[in-house]
Amino acid sequence: MKVLMHTCCAPCSVYCIDSLRAEDIEPTLFWYNPNIHPYIEYKTRRDCLRDYAKRIDAELILKEEYGLDEFCQNVSNDIRGRCVNYCYPKRLSETVRFAVENGYDAFTTTLLVSPYQKHEELKKVCERLAKESGIEFLYRDFRIGFREGQTKARELGLYMQKYCGCIFSEEERYQTQILKDKEGLS
Repeated sequence: MKVLMHTCCAPCSVYCIDSLRAEDIEPTLFWYNPNIHPYIEYKTRRDCLRDYAKRIDAELILKEEYGLDEFCQNVSNDIRGRCVNYCYPKRLSETVRFAVENGYDAFTTTLLVSPYQKHEELKKVCERLAKESGIEFLYRDFRIGFREGQTKARELGLYMQKYCGCIFSEEERYQTQILKDKEGLS
């Protein structure tokens, strides 16, 4: 089975790749993440994935598109719904388009490993795209291996990002600290 795996970052890919390889499935990694900001974060994650793919002899396709302007225009009126209504469909539609045009049998995503993602909504987006395109969605609930993958990523010295990717997820990361700081100022 020829599988294209949308890959958000190297650490999230570790368990996904290992578990698919254990099933004798060799995924092709596909980098398409115009939601990751600022540019230095985008570049750091991309380069880490590139290096990791070489280390484990995995094929990697890089679809470069750093899209801060487009991202902000599309999520500014729906910041809380951005993942489900923009980020997931944007990245996975491009993954599916590439998979169909290049003869892949199925697609999946490393986003399915994170307990911090909206898993059921993500799964629905993938199922809808599969139905619309006629390509198989290779669903795996990779969350069972999240901690294992993160531990291995740390052991390998991979860059471990601190937020999902967009500027709003970075803000959410600091929300508790922001509230504490405000309380201290009052």
